[in-house]
Amino acid sequence: MNNRRMLNKTDFEDFVDSLLRAGITVIAPVRREQGGEKVEYRPIHSPAEIVLSGQPPVRPLKEVVFPPTEPLFNWKQTKASVQIEEVPTEFKETVVVGARPCDAAALEIVDKVMGWDYRDELWFGRRQAVTVLSLACPQSDDSCFCTAVGLSPESTRGADWFMSSVDGGFEIEILTPKGEKLLERCKDRCRETKGRTNAMPSLDAKVRANLNIDPGKVREWLEKHFDDPLWSDVALRCHGCGACAFVCPTCHCFDIVDELDGIGRGQRRRNWDACQPALFTLHGSGHNPRKDQTARFRQRIMHKFNIYPARFGEVLCTGCGRCIRACAAGMDLISILSEIDRKSAEEGA
Repeated sequence: MNNRRMLNKTDFEDFVDSLLRAGITVIAPVRREQGGEKVEYRPIHSPAEIVLSGQPPVRPLKEVVFPPTEPLFNWKQTKASVQIEEVPTEFKETVVVGARPCDAAALEIVDKVMGWDYRDELWFGRRQAVTVLSLACPQSDDSCFCTAVGLSPESTRGADWFMSSVDGGFEIEILTPKGEKLLERCKDRCRETKGRTNAMPSLDAKVRANLNIDPGKVREWLEKHFDDPLWSDVALRCHGCGACAFVCPTCHCFDIVDELDGIGRGQRRRNWDACQPALFTLHGSGHNPRKDQTARFRQRIMHKFNIYPARFGEVLCTGCGRCIRACAAGMDLISILSEIDRKSAEEGA
């Protein structure tokens, strides 16, 4: 079976409209405000809302399968017992249209930790319900560095369909069984094609110019330099706000709290958390094993480029650049990784 199709712009809009009429939730990049430049992933009501050009969405795709807050179970307490009510682990069918490659790949990367020693049923329940249609990046900026971590502006990883903008529409590559199932909904609109023609130019070289490192060498340096002076130097500017983690497509730390909902009943909820604020590792005794911002910032870099690779064989970063754009202190992960790469090269020489 040929897994490449062409879909012109009008048929693409009709296809999206047919999904909405079928009651399927469609999520796509939309403008935050009328006429504004910034976009974010949101459920749409019309294909006219979709914005497939310009900068990547401000927030990551991860919140579609890993909400900022969600119930784990409901509970009700009586004098004799505590009753537990489970939450659903099956979810409504959802199609994401126009996901950036760095966001689509992030879901597959985080799958590893979510199915490691414990299978997170809520994560995988949503993953099963979501079909991802990613789009080759139409634009990049100085904060993008996906090529430095094994991806590219045209990476197909984590996608069920991969879409490339061509004259008058899109070329579509069907990548998974979920993608094939979705194709059945628009086969009459798609025509087969053997290869890409008149595609938009690749941004690969432009992104590669932002950062060119060997993640393996970075990991080797990190393993040997836990107490390097670099950490105190770069962490001086860190506010510990956690903005970098909240916009990151692969950060997955969370806190679990019980929230009352009246007398004798409530919910146990999972809420996003981050390793940068001081409270994250504060013990009930008052002891904090990461007592200063130097230790906390070091943990962020170590986790992404040393600890996660040691456990799962790949870095916990897709090079989307959101942490750089969101940092109120102007901290630049590209500069930090470049400095580590430089130090590694010096030691090797």
